[in-house]
Amino acid sequence: MAGMTLEQLKIFLAVAHNLHFTRAAEELYITQPAVSAAIHNLEQEYGVKLFHRIGRHIEIAEAGKLLQVEAQKILDQVSLTERGLRELNNLQRGELKLGSSLTIGNYWLPSKISEFKSQYPGIQIDCTLANAETICVGTAMGQFDLGLVEGDVKPALQNTLDYEIVASDRLQIVVGQKHPWFEWGEVDLSQLTQTPWVMRVRESGTQQRFEEALQNWGINLSELNVILVFTSGEMAKAAIENGVGATGISELMVKKEIQLGTLRAIRVIDNRESNGAIPSTVTERLALTSAERSRGSEVERSRSMGYTYAEIVRPFFKIKHRQRFQTALSKVFEQMLISSVLDGSHQHLSVI
Repeated sequence: MAGMTLEQLKIFLAVAHNLHFTRAAEELYITQPAVSAAIHNLEQEYGVKLFHRIGRHIEIAEAGKLLQVEAQKILDQVSLTERGLRELNNLQRGELKLGSSLTIGNYWLPSKISEFKSQYPGIQIDCTLANAETICVGTAMGQFDLGLVEGDVKPALQNTLDYEIVASDRLQIVVGQKHPWFEWGEVDLSQLTQTPWVMRVRESGTQQRFEEALQNWGINLSELNVILVFTSGEMAKAAIENGVGATGISELMVKKEIQLGTLRAIRVIDNRESNGAIPSTVTERLALTSAERSRGSEVERSRSMGYTYAEIVRPFFKIKHRQRFQTALSKVFEQMLISSVLDGSHQHLSVI
């Protein structure tokens, strides 16, 4: 009994993916007869039909479906083993596969990758950016050595993934120059329902955290006037700069625009549990005398008046598969991220 070979499994997976012998041959740069022979030999060896031939088309059979799942696992493990062997050279060569949600990947992660590359210049880093949910699923399926997301890990994946906080970020409510809040600088919680909103898609870690904050503030998302929903924070930011409503967005994404004055971060006043005499509207607060405004810091003044500013803080999670083999490279990169937490390289903020 000869048994199956890795080459046969690669050919089988190509046919199963394309459901076409010729296209599989083109994908693998081999001849179509070689593909047919590999499939025929597998079927003969084990006495099963991997594909049903229906005219000029093929459909995968039950035995083929089983082999497709197991063959992919085998080839994934072989790939990991090969990478592990290549890394037995003091990490002079190798590949690190990262998956990152968009905000982290565009604004926080590049400096970490640069730091790692400066120590290990021969390492190739492949970083995929997608929404938080896609990165969590991809890490669970073994597509990435490590994932970095700002959204919560879904309960269905918590038994599969290990997750740990490695940094934190603050979401800010921002508006453009044409919005009336731009002059105010602060609003009450109750006023959040009185303006149009630009949101991210539900799979976005930013959107998940923003909705969680709204719930904590006693506001249902359905109470907001949502006029636009975008897949990326950059699109949301551009819409706000052009005068369309307000949005909740990472402070990392709008730091430059706030400095330039094209956007303004709006403080949200939380006076739900206050008992003191509080100006009931932002207009009344803006009418305070200059002497009143000169007393200490803004935080101290707000506390003396009986209200505080509500904040939205979210953690950045490092995620990895609980049982999948971890390469030496991913361990080193992971340790670098953890060390940045221990060294206090990011500002620690409590999550509401």
